[in-house]
Amino acid sequence: MARKIGSRYTARQILGRGSAGTVWLADGPDGPVAVKLLRDDLACDQDLVDRFVAERTALLSLDHPHVVGVRDLVVDGTDLALVMDLVRGTDLRTRLERERRLAPAYAVSLVTDVAEALAAAHAAGIVHRDVKPENVLLDAHGPTGPGGAPPALLTDFGVAKLIDSPGRRRAAPSRGASGGSQAGQDRAARGVIGTPDYLAPELVEGLPPRAFVDVYALATVLYELLAGFTPFGGGHPGAVLRRHVTETVAPLPGIPEELWQVLLQCLAKAPASRLRAPELAQRLREIQPLLRGLPPLAIDEHPAEGLDEPADAPPAGAAPLPSAGRAAVPLVRTTESPDANRDTHTSMRVPGADELAGGAHGTARTPRVPGARRAGSARNRAPRRRRLTVAAGVALAAAVGLGGWLATGGDEAAPTDTPSVQRP
Repeated sequence: MARKIGSRYTARQILGRGSAGTVWLADGPDGPVAVKLLRDDLACDQDLVDRFVAERTALLSLDHPHVVGVRDLVVDGTDLALVMDLVRGTDLRTRLERERRLAPAYAVSLVTDVAEALAAAHAAGIVHRDVKPENVLLDAHGPTGPGGAPPALLTDFGVAKLIDSPGRRRAAPSRGASGGSQAGQDRAARGVIGTPDYLAPELVEGLPPRAFVDVYALATVLYELLAGFTPFGGGHPGAVLRRHVTETVAPLPGIPEELWQVLLQCLAKAPASRLRAPELAQRLREIQPLLRGLPPLAIDEHPAEGLDEPADAPPAGAAPLPSAGRAAVPLVRTTESPDANRDTHTSMRVPGADELAGGAHGTARTPRVPGARRAGSARNRAPRRRRLTVAAGVALAAAVGLGGWLATGGDEAAPTDTPSVQRP
């Protein structure tokens, strides 16, 4: 059903829905466009509308081949809408859900495009603040890059800043959250803008957003494209936010060391330790030849069934397991740490026990090669549990024997009607 948006645009078809509004295919004076119609509660807040209108010039001036251009801003009654270039294709989230993991050359090509878009935005003084697969569009009609990847375009500039106002601060629930009430999620994410899986530690701690938060989010996206899951995701949003601040990222088996070092640097807890967007784009272009022909990573974060090998050894012929896994980092960094210029993480609110409940679904996942058991799984604990049970039984029997012998006075025989254990 068609509807008018302002006086110049007629929306014909819904292309998608998001946390901030609905995207329509619309007709405009110069042909088809995409119109993001923002939520009614946003459009009814006059102070918020005034702030967004003030951003109009910056958004309209952001012209880059890997940025979905903003053509117009519509403020009409209860309608508040961004009119954008129409990109024929799908978003990266849809592609990821269909394929789960992407080949390294393909993934790095997409992320390089987005890094170049961020470099242009940061040079213009604009921080995106909500880089995630949903906000990356793949142009199905553009020329393909390394690995056959289509051009990637970053969209939704300005939307995160629009909803970042007092009384509206709430992080969107992470995909795949295991449960918990909306009120609990709001408490865990109060004061944080963005999607929990992609939030930089400094945002979790309440620091103002700088360009480095976009680099951290983009590195998280690259990790997800390679692994099939985000490095700190899983479970309640409060637990996800805590991991960004306190946990180190687990290595990805099977990628070149050069690519891993780029990921590690861009996921550093200290913003100043990360690469800048232009540096990230340059490093990824240099690494691209090393990725030619590599298939999607063969890793698994789920327990494998029917394995007989010991829990701490991979099956024959499998690639080595990550050596470090997930490990907590100290709240105060030492001077030997690459993040030593970060003084403290103590401003992070630690979620309560009820927020962290949920078993495996509340635990960040660690990449494993196929066929290897997951550390801490029920099957891995079972042999150890049996060994402990046998050892406890032997100890109990010995204790009972010794106690009986002591009760009879050592060498003296016990009364015939009292059972005892005699000393050999």
